[in-house]
Amino acid sequence: MTYYLNFRTRTAGGPVNPNPQLYETTSTSSAPGWSLIPPTLIPSRVSGRNVLFATHGFNVTQPSGIVSLGLLDQYLKLSAPNLLIAVLWPGDSVIPVVDYPFEGNVAIDCGERLAEFCNSYCSSAQSLSFASHSLGARLILQAIALLERKARCVCLAAGAVNRDCLTAEYATAAQNAEKISVLASHEDYVLKVAYDIGDPFADLLHDDHTPFEIALGSEGPATPAPPQVSSPWQINDESDYGHSDYLPPFAPNKWPNVADFIRRAFLGQPQTWPI
Repeated sequence: MTYYLNFRTRTAGGPVNPNPQLYETTSTSSAPGWSLIPPTLIPSRVSGRNVLFATHGFNVTQPSGIVSLGLLDQYLKLSAPNLLIAVLWPGDSVIPVVDYPFEGNVAIDCGERLAEFCNSYCSSAQSLSFASHSLGARLILQAIALLERKARCVCLAAGAVNRDCLTAEYATAAQNAEKISVLASHEDYVLKVAYDIGDPFADLLHDDHTPFEIALGSEGPATPAPPQVSSPWQINDESDYGHSDYLPPFAPNKWPNVADFIRRAFLGQPQTWPI
């Protein structure tokens, strides 16, 4: 069973749903299905649980997000009282890729809605943690900055956000997190090339972060990093991690390392990778 918090109004593109719906997957001998959890029942579902919100990044359709995050949940196999909730958001468009400079606004909007959801329905949870890929970093950092409690664990993989974000734009989020783990790769050419091209255009829409900065998911955080940020964070160049290697279903020999990294961070265990 996987829980999905759906902020989408369409399967591809579209605006953020201001009233996200929480579903749980159900399966029978004949077919899988989805069951909507009424808002009045959400607090009881998360009560006493260590909740991990995990989300995808830019240019991911709803069907692809369902598959990717569902496979991640199946791999992690978190046992009670731990619970993963997959976050689906419209960080894509009908015409892919060219919308990147505008999707930052969508991530911010969705992050604000996620914070509202957590503050309204998750006060009975034992703890709240967050994991993201790519532009999903902006979404969860925006949410954490507005949480009415501290996030226990934050994991940012291949973050498509400025590397100084934890001491600049999202310093408030960093201060509202007990522990932050980061994964970065010099071999991520999407961040090395596309981010360098697209982010200056995004900078024209936002005046609250440093223009022409390197991506967090390429070089890791600006140093000195906040004390909440743990190391290591840089994947060795020989491992050749590209932007699509962090989440399933692609690169089956690579993404399990990332999933194990997220699991260890969430469970408070020492990291054994990257080294």
